[in-house]
Amino acid sequence: MAERIVVDPITRIEGHLRAEFTVKDGKIDDAYVSCTMVRGLENIVRNRDPRDVWAFVQRTCGVCTSIHAVTSVRAVEDAIGIKIPPNAELVRNIMIATIYMHDHAVHFYHLHGLDWIDVVNALKADPVKTSEIAKSISRWPKTSPKYFEDLKKRLTKFVESGQLGIFANGYWGHPAMKLPPEVDLIGVAHYLEALEWQKEIVKVHTIFGGKNPHPNFLVGGMACSINPDDVGALNAERLAYVHRLLKDAYQFINEVYYADVLAIASFYKDWFSIGRGFASYMSYGEYPLEGYYGDKFKFKSGVILNGDISKVYDVNHRNGDIKEYVNNSWYHYSDGDDKSKHPWEGETNIAYEGPKPPYKHLDVSKKYSFIKTPRWKDHPVEVGPLARIVINYARGDEETRELVDSALEKLGLPFEAMYSTMGRTLARAMCAKLSAKWALEFYDQLIENIKNGDTRMANMEKWDPSTWPKECKGVGYAEAPRGSLAHWIVIKDGKVANYQQVVPSTWNASPRDPKGQRSAYESTLLDTPVADEKLPLELLRTVHSFDPCIACSVHLYDEHGKHITSVDNISMCTV
Repeated sequence: MAERIVVDPITRIEGHLRAEFTVKDGKIDDAYVSCTMVRGLENIVRNRDPRDVWAFVQRTCGVCTSIHAVTSVRAVEDAIGIKIPPNAELVRNIMIATIYMHDHAVHFYHLHGLDWIDVVNALKADPVKTSEIAKSISRWPKTSPKYFEDLKKRLTKFVESGQLGIFANGYWGHPAMKLPPEVDLIGVAHYLEALEWQKEIVKVHTIFGGKNPHPNFLVGGMACSINPDDVGALNAERLAYVHRLLKDAYQFINEVYYADVLAIASFYKDWFSIGRGFASYMSYGEYPLEGYYGDKFKFKSGVILNGDISKVYDVNHRNGDIKEYVNNSWYHYSDGDDKSKHPWEGETNIAYEGPKPPYKHLDVSKKYSFIKTPRWKDHPVEVGPLARIVINYARGDEETRELVDSALEKLGLPFEAMYSTMGRTLARAMCAKLSAKWALEFYDQLIENIKNGDTRMANMEKWDPSTWPKECKGVGYAEAPRGSLAHWIVIKDGKVANYQQVVPSTWNASPRDPKGQRSAYESTLLDTPVADEKLPLELLRTVHSFDPCIACSVHLYDEHGKHITSVDNISMCTV
């Protein structure tokens, strides 16, 4: 039996994801993925006021900041029966669209793009040819030969100094890198430009939510008031500033990010046949148009199985369709680890039996991850941007179909090519492109409501816990940047009795279920080619295409509160 190769950490920023795999005949023939962190926020929020929970669970993640807060307030509103005003829904939609644009662009340029872009190879670029290529793929203004010449000089100084700084620890010169030097130089230029742009777009959150990361939300609506003439409210000046930020973002997403991904994909067409996995996808739906628990969304909900887009199944969060297993996870259930539980009955009981780092290999004959294993009707499903695009396409959304068909026609590929590593990367850019357009539509609707005299931002009729049922439960769901996210809450006597989060990386990165079925990461790694086992760039491409989201430190305690071990990762290394 071939010895397993270890990549740990596999993520550039959130470094608690470990992959172990074996290679046969130049391809991955088996893989295990382990999350080596524990969150436990579900236990922290017990017995707290449900109206405060969003502020705690928002800290689940500092990358896709605010989406957990939105999901939490939706869960509480569902439980106690609050319908929020249209303006609050529109502002939430704008804030979620802002998350998508920021998160997807940052992921591509700063976390995933360097899996495809060779920074050192960019030193060979001809600035004049680079300018010609840049002008041929978009109307972005920064495309002059002088611009690229100056960038090349800066980059050369980096390399000659022997200190690549932010570009250190890359697989430069790897045989799987295929871009011409000029396209590499364009990618490096836009990497740096994205650093500047990303700090601007998040100002939308500071205007509506007071700060970023972790802006403010409110059970019943939004914690900001509209008054066009009040300096302390959402006045005309601040709303106009939001409009400018959204227009700038629309231009950057279309002329830089989307254009780059489409151009780079044309050089890596072989990666449209790698990383397929089981090709079953799920989306909860996002951007509600007529109240959150209606049935009209920009991104529609549904499930397709085995790549068959002719049949779309509905998603039900309230019955037993969605359940979690812990048979291979470092948790236990009070009635046996071979059972599955719906999140309303879920438990978060840590039962760490794994090796203490550093260790050579995972013992995969036992529990091997801090991620539970969720299933939809006992099917493993992939969630994320690709799932959103596939479900929208299957549901017949005209904007999505036009976008996908146009891109695939340019690349000369069939629709099934989307079920792949590069398809996943392209779908993420498509989500950002659609969100950039829809954010401006939401903004126009908000302004139209204000012009018509509707300035309501919150519904406080059921804010008093004395008006709540003695016991109630609710579910809030969202499409986070990385995929389907839901929070389930049980409220008794005005306090949280149980709270469970099933996050996108839980669906994608979880260990095998009792049937031995792999989840998305482990499934999509099979048959991935590996040119150099010591430099497994190809494995990184597939896992990074999901944009893994794992928290940034580990602290474990036993049942008596005694510290067991801690792992801190501040390295930017990929391996």
